[in-house]
Amino acid sequence: MSKTPLSDDEKRLHELGYAQELSRSMSGFSNFAVSFTIISVLTGCLTSYTIGLKGGGPVVITWGWLFVGAMTLLVALAMAEVCSSFPTAGGLYYWSAKLAKRNQAAWSWFTGWFNFIGQVAVTAGITYGSAGFLNALLDLQFGFAVSLGHTFLLFAVLLLIHATVNQFGVKLVALLNNVSVWWHVLGVAIVVAVLVFKPAEHQSFSFVFTEFANETGWQYGAYAALIGLLLSQYTLTGYDASAHMTEETRDAARSGPKGIVNSVLVSVVAGWVLLLGVTFAIQDYADAVAGGPTAIFLDATGETIGKFLILVCFGAQFFCGMASVTANSRMIYAFSRDGALPFSAFWHKINHRTRTPTNAIWLAAGGAFVLTLPALWNLTAYFAVTSIAVIGLYVAYVIPTFLRLRQGDAFEPGPWSLGKWSRPVGIVAVVWVAFIAILFMLPPASPINVDTFNYAPLAFAVVLGGAALWWVVSARKWFSGPKVQGTAEELAAIEEDLRSV
Repeated sequence: MSKTPLSDDEKRLHELGYAQELSRSMSGFSNFAVSFTIISVLTGCLTSYTIGLKGGGPVVITWGWLFVGAMTLLVALAMAEVCSSFPTAGGLYYWSAKLAKRNQAAWSWFTGWFNFIGQVAVTAGITYGSAGFLNALLDLQFGFAVSLGHTFLLFAVLLLIHATVNQFGVKLVALLNNVSVWWHVLGVAIVVAVLVFKPAEHQSFSFVFTEFANETGWQYGAYAALIGLLLSQYTLTGYDASAHMTEETRDAARSGPKGIVNSVLVSVVAGWVLLLGVTFAIQDYADAVAGGPTAIFLDATGETIGKFLILVCFGAQFFCGMASVTANSRMIYAFSRDGALPFSAFWHKINHRTRTPTNAIWLAAGGAFVLTLPALWNLTAYFAVTSIAVIGLYVAYVIPTFLRLRQGDAFEPGPWSLGKWSRPVGIVAVVWVAFIAILFMLPPASPINVDTFNYAPLAFAVVLGGAALWWVVSARKWFSGPKVQGTAEELAAIEEDLRSV
């Protein structure tokens, strides 16, 4: 029986030590679509809009977005260069193992755990934020009152739907993500157009570009403004999805890096336009702080059109949550493939019919559910979850960049490279992430009590503390970083077995 000839992507994956277990059916556009969908300006910008309103107000929303967008682009550029060299679903933790000069296994272990908690948290934040929008819509339409309990119930139902849809295969997910791109582009255009033409009055340019507000309870305005940057930084997360989907993407060494960078670029532009449209449309600042964008929509356009805008935004948020579960499950699949999670053999299993990591999908959804449980009583739980997402993901993003800087000229770039700009871009990216990792651990509101406590440090202490303890007691003796699945013949046998099912 003749062997199926290998594509260039499969040859490179074999060189990296892995078999082509997942279905490589995604185009470069679909790869971009996953990251763009997870960034989702109609999700992040709107569900976290009140963080900006309270922490600095319009001036921080308007200018902070552009500043954070520029910093994020540098992080994305540095990440994309490494992705081109190592296009594998393991992404960040795999890169750390290959780039570290010493203690490769330790660097890989902790990068993977930062990425894991960040991925779970961003799935939780996206889905919980969309549940808030859905709760507001159901309240207006059917009287399903907005409450912590109702929002959490909707959050759980949405997670269940996201996990179920992800089980049907990557082709369906890719199709939905392609639809999502146009939903987001048209959605932003519709929301902004309505907010420009429908309201009888708009805020002044002075208000949108210079007005400062501090609703955090802290007396220091500068601190409040820094806290308000979480709106922008949380929105611009999740683009590592393009890296995690490279084993399912054609021409991965180029498509993956392009997906990372282009998703950030397009999102920065679309997000700024959206934020300007929403901020100009504010009719009553107190209502906006209390009710967020849903209140702004209703005040500015009336109930009928307001409900339509909420529905448009929720649709985008639904796509976003679904894509986040996809990316999270691929990271879990790859991390467990190398034995780094408890019960790794179970999480790494592939559904032979759909070629998807079914068990990893349910771990992604289940982890997000557990992490968000404090939202049943904690009023700032959303801030805590988004902080965990930002810190976990960005630390994982930048560790490979830090290690790549230490390699200097020894680093072998892939076909997508920054050239002479690699070092300055990487240095700024590392410094920025070190700053925000400290910033978003701090308390967002005063006074600090059970309702306002930022439990991000506690979550990191539990998860990463557990990972550190496991490392010291056991894992350092057996975890050697990403594993090679076998010889060329063994990898081919794995692939033929999957194709024969």
